[in-house]
Amino acid sequence: MRASRFFISTQKEAPSDADIASQALMLRAGMIRKLAAGLYTYMPLGLRVVRKVEAIVREEMNRAGALELLMPVIQPAELWQETHRWDKYGPELLRIKDRHQRDFVVQPTSEEVVTDIARNEIRSWRQLPVNFYHIQTKFRDERRPRFGVMRAREFTMKDAYSFDRDYAGAQQSYQVMFDAYQRIFQRFGFDFRAVAADTGQIGGTMSHEFHVIADTGEDAIAYCPDSDYAANVELAEALPAQDHRAAPSQLLQRTPTPGAAKCEEVAAQLGLALQATVKSVVMAVDAPAEHNTQAGTALMLLLVRGDHQVNEVKVSKLPGMRDARMATDVEILEWFGCRPGYIGPIGTARPMRIIADRTVANMHDFVVGANAEDAHFTGVNWGRDLPEPEVADIRNVVVGDASPDGKGWLSICRGIEVGHVFYLGTRYSAEMGATYLDANGKSQVLEMGCYGIGITRILGACIEQNHDPRGMLWPQAIAPFEVVVCPIGYDRIEAVRNAADALLQELTGAGLDAVLDDRGERPGAMFADWELIGVPHRLVVSERGLASGTLEYQHRRDTAATPVALANAVAHVCRRGQAAA
Repeated sequence: MRASRFFISTQKEAPSDADIASQALMLRAGMIRKLAAGLYTYMPLGLRVVRKVEAIVREEMNRAGALELLMPVIQPAELWQETHRWDKYGPELLRIKDRHQRDFVVQPTSEEVVTDIARNEIRSWRQLPVNFYHIQTKFRDERRPRFGVMRAREFTMKDAYSFDRDYAGAQQSYQVMFDAYQRIFQRFGFDFRAVAADTGQIGGTMSHEFHVIADTGEDAIAYCPDSDYAANVELAEALPAQDHRAAPSQLLQRTPTPGAAKCEEVAAQLGLALQATVKSVVMAVDAPAEHNTQAGTALMLLLVRGDHQVNEVKVSKLPGMRDARMATDVEILEWFGCRPGYIGPIGTARPMRIIADRTVANMHDFVVGANAEDAHFTGVNWGRDLPEPEVADIRNVVVGDASPDGKGWLSICRGIEVGHVFYLGTRYSAEMGATYLDANGKSQVLEMGCYGIGITRILGACIEQNHDPRGMLWPQAIAPFEVVVCPIGYDRIEAVRNAADALLQELTGAGLDAVLDDRGERPGAMFADWELIGVPHRLVVSERGLASGTLEYQHRRDTAATPVALANAVAHVCRRGQAAA
């Protein structure tokens, strides 16, 4: 490839609305151009990376035995209505009508369509297991698209769907895909973790997210440095901070706390550690609840230690709490007789469900709100001052918590989700009537799994993990070009031109994806462009170097160039590439 025949469109400055490094660098390098909020054109340079990502994903999916097909972007509403996701999915689902006023969706995912294929095509146990995948455009109407390709409204995703005879087969298919994802992200050269995760809108009973570790990641990941344990903070199990409850040593007292509406303020005013306070969080369910006698809205009181935070995902999984929401100030005042900040479990004006986190359940002599302005109870103890609570894991883990696998202590890092695998079970097949005949001729419901990779999101995640002040640092496997030849004086020195042309031919013959910068740019401008673009290997051809039979080689991560013999240049690039892989 010659740069003069390609389209290089770099910029010195990024647009002012660029939120993160990957967005700024992709725009500066001319990899993408913004069309509208969350909508991007992939320019030739960016599309080269997309295609390389797709190729690796396709190779590993085929190696794992998955079969590629291509499902439509537009899907009939009837399928989504069968699974009830037409109503449940929310405003991210872009709904459209055709000229006959029939409802359709622009797909965010393809569970319904592939299940429709299965119920029409799979008849016998002999056809199982089978795994279908495609690489296709998706659309999610994000309320606030941001971070460039990381949270775009239109994106490319690889989604795969496995169908099995039984649970054991489905678990085997799940593991095959899990292993394939490990290989894919290893080939990309990522520092990544596979973490246990919530199933979210997709449904099912088991899932793992694959996260590229990066400070700009939207997700918090809890992991144990001394073991393989890792989970999204939304799902990570929070063990009690202490393994038993000590005996009471203080009397219950109603203590004035003027102006102290937060646990931090209460602790400071009373001269106590924040860990001695208990935070009261009120949630509401707009339906009759099994623990309340009144119909309509029911309030529940959640108790966590003052330095901990309630995990709403965990709360939503408790019986009767699936549709819980945060209570309003008006509701709190009606039920507790005071404003938020002073509420607590002692002497509530109306009976309600009280759920204590595991850590709170083991606390003694703690502090809670007194359900009165500017007052708290101190010296509170279970059994004496309060009935024994309903206990559940309802908080986010924090650094230093015990690892659930018992092998150490938790740390927390940020991650960018680039892949997700789900065990669906019969979530879709049962509702859509996707069955097969077993070896005894009996109808059975298909067991399913689904597996997604954000193809275009991988570009942003890779850059977030691999960049420096000069630009991007692409892993060789998905770099837009693997090596660039930078001749100094290409347009005016015949020896340089001939050597550069021959070197390009030799690199290409060795199977390297090479580009020759034949634009006649000044060395500084030429080097700056390719450092911004992030090509892993650079070979500089100069008149002075040719006089001594050498070139200058520099890997994108090197701090200085190294002279190499012209005759050994290609072999040197290959060796450095293998060492970095």
